[in-house]
Amino acid sequence: MARRFSAPYQSEPFSALATWSRRLAVFSAIATVVSVMVVRFGFLETKFALATLFGALAFAGLSILAAFAGLVAIWRDGSRGIGRILTALLLNTLVLAYPSYLAVRYRSLPAIHDITTDPINPPQFEELARLRGTDGANTAVYAGLYSAEQQRLAYPEIEPVELDLTAQRAFDIVQKLVARRKWLVIDARAPQPRQPGHIEAVAKTPVLGLREDIAIRIAPDSDGSRVDIRSASRYFEHDLGSNAERVSKLIDDINTAAENTVEKPTKQPRAPVKTPVKGEGKR
Repeated sequence: MARRFSAPYQSEPFSALATWSRRLAVFSAIATVVSVMVVRFGFLETKFALATLFGALAFAGLSILAAFAGLVAIWRDGSRGIGRILTALLLNTLVLAYPSYLAVRYRSLPAIHDITTDPINPPQFEELARLRGTDGANTAVYAGLYSAEQQRLAYPEIEPVELDLTAQRAFDIVQKLVARRKWLVIDARAPQPRQPGHIEAVAKTPVLGLREDIAIRIAPDSDGSRVDIRSASRYFEHDLGSNAERVSKLIDDINTAAENTVEKPTKQPRAPVKTPVKGEGKR
């Protein structure tokens, strides 16, 4: 029977499927917010915390199934519940929008998690190495040439930064940019005559706060200095493009800061000006 918009319709019971669709959607929204907080603030080990998030998203999927089944039931028996179904679908859309965006990136980007400007000799994780390779974390060893080839095809713009500045000046620029990003600096060593500058830091992804490790090397070059950057996810084999995005933005900011920096030239002593003696030259 088609849905009736007359007075008797107001006495029709609510569809049980519509009610359960809304309940599942509300539960999913609350569970998703709690799960994100658990992941971001590290209340549980990362992979277990993400399992709670996936469980919350599964409830959103169940809610959508119940909503469509409820629509069929309402159309057939004329029961009420359209408002509850629309509320459920709205909540589920909000809950699933960002995961859907990440799913698209998962499908379209290469499954790599270690990005560097120098695949042959990438900056090394020294202090951060002890935090990697345990409890399911990725190893500190570079992912290898296969990852380098996938990176070259997907992110050809990621290359070493060549600067017409001294290594010390380049180090100062990079250090300020790292501080501006509020990354947690683990180690920072200025360049020495026979030792390149080295910075290690930890960044977090914007929503879930997953930790990603950064190593930056600043070395003297023939006519200036060279900056190499490495950013690697601590967990999972697919970074959804976050490391490449981080490295690309840092490269752009370094180049911009270097262009706005002018090395002060060494002042040469001015030769004294000889004042001619009055009457000199008159013979």
